[in-house]
Amino acid sequence: MQYNGLAWAVALAALLVLVLGGRMLLRRGWFLGWLRGTCGLGLLALAGVAGVVAWDLRSYAALPPAGEPLATISIEARGSQRYLVSLQEGGTRRDLLVNGELWQLDARLFDWKGLATLIGLRSGYRLELLAARYRQADPQGGAESSRIMLARSPYGVDLWRWLRESGWDLPLLDARGARVTFLPLADGAIYSIRLGSTGMLAEPQNQAGREALTHR
Repeated sequence: MQYNGLAWAVALAALLVLVLGGRMLLRRGWFLGWLRGTCGLGLLALAGVAGVVAWDLRSYAALPPAGEPLATISIEARGSQRYLVSLQEGGTRRDLLVNGELWQLDARLFDWKGLATLIGLRSGYRLELLAARYRQADPQGGAESSRIMLARSPYGVDLWRWLRESGWDLPLLDARGARVTFLPLADGAIYSIRLGSTGMLAEPQNQAGREALTHR
């Protein structure tokens, strides 16, 4: 709900900028008309970018309370080195077919700092990529490994990536990544994905998962 609220707040700001830009363009008079038109078009462009940023924020969710998982992953064999990975995130389930012997999960994190945490804003996350690969670089039969995007930012407007690539140390917000490093794909294994102090962790929830981690 928090990130939906943030998305609506940014969308409202975009609407206000859109109205201001539109009113500026509709004013009569020739003096400074070119400058006014340029500023109006700039405001309209800014409104468009802010609106897309709002849409991008809707793909993030607040981190669950401590002790609760981000997601659950269950694995079912569907042939030689082919698996159905079921990703349960909240009330949403996605069934994904992958090729390989090892799996990896990437996520994005927004961490609020300072005053933002004092007013109760909760850090957010977005599951980004599920990847699978083989232990050997050239598997027998030439099958390709898998890379499945779990979320995308619209029209290339990606607030998280902008913050990461800019290198800015913002006083209220920090963007960082988290990853579950390659673990064995094993038939029947179930993992709980949690965020710990050292990063994102996959905890086995049944015997098949524990055996897979033991023999990796």
